[in-house]
Amino acid sequence: MGKGFFKVPVAVNEPVKTYAPGSPEREAVIAEYSKMYRSTVEVPLYINGKYVKTKNTKTMSPPHDHQHVVGTYHEADKKHVEEAIATALEARKNWAELPWEHRAGIFLKAAELIAGPYRAKINAATMIAQSKTIHQAEIDSACELIDFLRFNVQFMTEIYNDQPESTSDAWNRIEYRPLEGFTYAVTPFNFTAIAGNLPSCMALMGNVVIWKPSNHQIYSAKVIMDVFEEAGVPAGVINVVFGDPAMITESVMASPDFSGLHYTGSTSVFQSLWKKIGNNITNYKTYPRIVGETGGKDFIVAHKTADPKQVATAIVRGAFEFQGQKCSAASRSYIAKSIWGDVKKYVIEDLKTFKMGSPEDMSNFMTAVIHEDSFDKLASFIDQAKKDKNATIISGGNYDKSKGYFIEPTVIETTDPKYTTMCTELFGPVMTIYVYDDKDFSKTLTLVDQTSDYALTGAILATDRYAIDEATKALQNAAGNFYINDKPTGAVVGHQPFGGARASGTNDKAGSKQNLLRWISPRMVKETFVTPTDYRYPFLG
Repeated sequence: MGKGFFKVPVAVNEPVKTYAPGSPEREAVIAEYSKMYRSTVEVPLYINGKYVKTKNTKTMSPPHDHQHVVGTYHEADKKHVEEAIATALEARKNWAELPWEHRAGIFLKAAELIAGPYRAKINAATMIAQSKTIHQAEIDSACELIDFLRFNVQFMTEIYNDQPESTSDAWNRIEYRPLEGFTYAVTPFNFTAIAGNLPSCMALMGNVVIWKPSNHQIYSAKVIMDVFEEAGVPAGVINVVFGDPAMITESVMASPDFSGLHYTGSTSVFQSLWKKIGNNITNYKTYPRIVGETGGKDFIVAHKTADPKQVATAIVRGAFEFQGQKCSAASRSYIAKSIWGDVKKYVIEDLKTFKMGSPEDMSNFMTAVIHEDSFDKLASFIDQAKKDKNATIISGGNYDKSKGYFIEPTVIETTDPKYTTMCTELFGPVMTIYVYDDKDFSKTLTLVDQTSDYALTGAILATDRYAIDEATKALQNAAGNFYINDKPTGAVVGHQPFGGARASGTNDKAGSKQNLLRWISPRMVKETFVTPTDYRYPFLG
């Protein structure tokens, strides 16, 4: 706690490796992938620094090869969750009092472990468990997680150094205390970096954590815990439980010591958790902090002055990298009529060159969606688009789950700006395009703003600076991360703090000081040097 007195290494972004054919990093990850894929791993719970096995286990399979088993994980009972809470509260006594530089040292070491000896392993685990290509795994589970760990330490020291003014009469100082009690991290399947950041950033600030990863990300979550353990995170500081999310959440939020929720996932689940906290509010020792990042219906707007090739690339990359399963993935586009012909041609040409299959084959641009429920949902919307008169599939539209959950990248053109796939979050490789008359640019911006409940990411492509300015102003509440002449994905820690408002979340900006400030409870201390001995003020005469 308190003001920092030591300089820490200046955070720099981890360089992205190319994995070009013949490169050492490519050979290393291929070897690690092959070894991990052809063996099995057992993942117990992690409570009080010990691996805990239960009587209930489930298997883990890659989405691109769903009959192949790569391991099993153990599911928690209520008693395990309660043990994790008790353990965390006990660990807090020492962890909260540990000087900040020692907490910093642990997580800086974790960053270097991922950058070095664990890089191939965590990338391979992400490729297997979440069906990411090597490039998507590298920018996520390696680079972004490393960046989170490094930059959070820098942000922490900047926060601690923010102190009030003092005078010759009194010394004013702020202690940046962790929250009283324990915190709860609920993390998604789609980003290994998010899974690592949500519990670690709270722990960095002196909090103790119960972490529940997605059941579809446990394979790579195990690697994160191995890293944290080797880096020296003490027993009980981060406890990991898997299993029934409703039971785990009910047990966590029933505790009077629950003090904060750090969440990334679906909107409906986040809203239900907020309601549960509200219903329990009189039971808690302190008002819990609630930080959440949920869904998006992210957009691309192309003005008549935009370069069609740039627009096509923004659509293809923004919508179809990682099978459209990024929170920031573009899923609706508004294209000026005068450039649509060229944009359409370039998009179709690009999609014809796509290869889809296992991430082990590094010539594949896309792999499988995460699970069967996602596959079935996406297939149903594609089938409906084939039937609807106001929708035309101009590319893709096929799917196959015989071996893996493969959805072909699909582009739908609609004549209805409120068509269902323009409004509904699908979380998959489906892009819907509405073509507007050039003269209706201003009206279209209003349409973009009013079509969705979400406000996560969006982009404007244009060369006319007046059009860019108009869009930036008209869409100021439609996206927490707004991109000019780029795709609406790819936020980098330390450069573009990430988060949205409206139904997309609390907009507390992961990868910034704003987020870390949510996990502390400052105490103002005033020390008076010459204490008054007479109550009378001069005005009394």
